Amino acid sequence: MTISTPSSQQDDYARADEAAAFIRSKTTLQPKITLVLGSGLGGFADELADATVIPCAQIPHFPVSSAQGHAGNLVIGKVGAIAVAAMQGRVHYYEGHSLQRVTFPIRVFSRLGIKAVLLTNAAGGINLQLEQGALVVLKDHINLQGGNPLIGPNDDRFGVRFPDMSEAYASDFRKLAMEEGKRLGIRISDGVYVVVPGPSYETPAEIRFFRTIGADLVGMSTVPETIVARHCGMKVLAISCVTNMAAGILDQPLDHAEVLETGERVKNSFVALLKAVISRMAESLREV
Repeated sequence: MTISTPSSQQDDYARADEAAAFIRSKTTLQPKITLVLGSGLGGFADELADATVIPCAQIPHFPVSSAQGHAGNLVIGKVGAIAVAAMQGRVHYYEGHSLQRVTFPIRVFSRLGIKAVLLTNAAGGINLQLEQGALVVLKDHINLQGGNPLIGPNDDRFGVRFPDMSEAYASDFRKLAMEEGKRLGIRISDGVYVVVPGPSYETPAEIRFFRTIGADLVGMSTVPETIVARHCGMKVLAISCVTNMAAGILDQPLDHAEVLETGERVKNSFVALLKAVISRMAESLREV
């Protein structure tokens, strides 16, 4: 039995449709893949051909990031012949937004007909085998943000009440990302990402706890977007850049400037990986 949807949830659906219609009015491209580019990683969008840049502040109902290293644009363009939509930055829970607001762009992408989401982030390395600058394909996550963007009445037009998360990150996408990384000679591995609210960095004791429960990386994003993408039926691939080692691993304080500097240092290899992965993802989607 379908339960009637409260007006507030109906408004979420209508707002997503309105934002999607605005984006369609700005471009003739019809992307099936979207990217969310994390701290210091937004430069990838500058590589897109035939690009249309839309400031997020102009898109109806879109949240706007206040975080350093997030340009706050939606860029629609091409990687080769493949149309993509790329978010230069994202909003975070720690900025004071609700998790529903944080994930609103993902809802909009679902209304645009997007079939796959490629999420990137800057993360702290917990696994002692990881090095600063390494790229890590997420194989699973642990949600320690104390909330879930699906809390509240469910709108069946977006997805089912209890979405399956046994494969939050698509196994075929993970496989092709690992293959392309190795082909390009990039330091790449896979791992489990734990998300925390932020904005303070974690304590050494918290990092020891995260390692004990099976986390390889820690960050403040990505997981809410993954949950909503899966709720909307979109496939997800997520790649972290280890921009700093987590608290207590090195005998030095943590600094956001280091995150941005590392993102800039790995930019070329990261861009090469994303281009190769997007091509393979598009092939996979065509085969479905």
